[in-house]
Amino acid sequence: MTTYTILIILSGLVIFSYLFDLVASKTKVPSVLLLLLLGIGLRFLVDYLKIQTFNFLSILPTLGTVGLILIVFEGSLELKYDQQKNKIIRSAFLSALTILLGTISVITTIIYQISHHDLYTCIANAIPFSVISSAIAIPSAAALSNKDKEFVIYESSFSDILGIIIFNFAITNHSINTSAFIGLGLSTFLILLLSAIACVVLLYIMGRLVHHIKFFLIIAILILVYAIGQSYHLSSLVLILSTGLFLNNADTIQHAWFRSIFLYKNLTADLSQLYQLSAESAFILRTFFFVIFGFTMNIGELNNKIVLANGFFILISVYIIRLLFLKIFKKDNLSPILYIAPRGLISILLYFNLPASLKIPEVGTPFLFLVVLGSSIVMTLGITLSNRKRLTV
Repeated sequence: MTTYTILIILSGLVIFSYLFDLVASKTKVPSVLLLLLLGIGLRFLVDYLKIQTFNFLSILPTLGTVGLILIVFEGSLELKYDQQKNKIIRSAFLSALTILLGTISVITTIIYQISHHDLYTCIANAIPFSVISSAIAIPSAAALSNKDKEFVIYESSFSDILGIIIFNFAITNHSINTSAFIGLGLSTFLILLLSAIACVVLLYIMGRLVHHIKFFLIIAILILVYAIGQSYHLSSLVLILSTGLFLNNADTIQHAWFRSIFLYKNLTADLSQLYQLSAESAFILRTFFFVIFGFTMNIGELNNKIVLANGFFILISVYIIRLLFLKIFKKDNLSPILYIAPRGLISILLYFNLPASLKIPEVGTPFLFLVVLGSSIVMTLGITLSNRKRLTV
């Protein structure tokens, strides 16, 4: 394959992704779903033409991780905090936590019935299927009311963060005891401390940089700190979310010393440019990630009634549990929030990070693909039907 052919393919994928975003804004069909189908179509074309390709699975985790960082950062840069939002933040956190724990419990039971592996292995495999994907949920919430949109951003981000914390806790502790919880408390304290330091240092750097290239440097520092934290099994997504929130709300801090040292004239303009760069970079990475994931799937493996039935049971359990807990924490206007529980980028990343010794053959990538695809379809139908109901009322 020549250099020019590769360039044509890459630029074509970006153009298709842009068109999919336009389609998504009109039809409420998530662009991620269209990207997955594009990847599947490309796989059929490549197989038909017998074109030689390399193992794309080797770059998928890296693409997904950087994409996740940028999507969460982009979402947090949109959020403005005031005391009136304490209620929505609290309800989003409690919703994310209880739904995550409830879903892990039910999916663990389903996986145990499927595989009859030990409970620890089943829990580790259940976690990736239980986490809401902010990479899909946040863009899909763009057309919702501000209140619902903020709830989705907070809930999906909290779900990602809590999912990573529980996942790291599960794969590093084969038994639950006092020392395991002490380790969890220590790692949580360390990441909160690191987040506080990173927030202040990045804001200080932004105000002092005079070079015309500054925003990619800020993003590179964020990715570096995230990678260092994750290598020590710290839940570094906390850092990404808190940094975005801090930068976008720094101007509300009234302390005279803080304002004189850290705030500067062009902060608002710089944050606007940083948001734009994050959004466009996330768009590119999301495009390649989901197209490659679709491309690497072997659709023939889905022609299995047992896999289809088990995937259906998992999807049903996800929405039943979500309905029960949203009635407690959201109470009013459950639709379309109820349907915005997609599995996607974070689920794929956590699954690929499972140690080989913990992977269950019966719960492989076809199973994962089915749940990702199914939850995206449910979200699409849910948002579309909710909008039609709103228009007819």
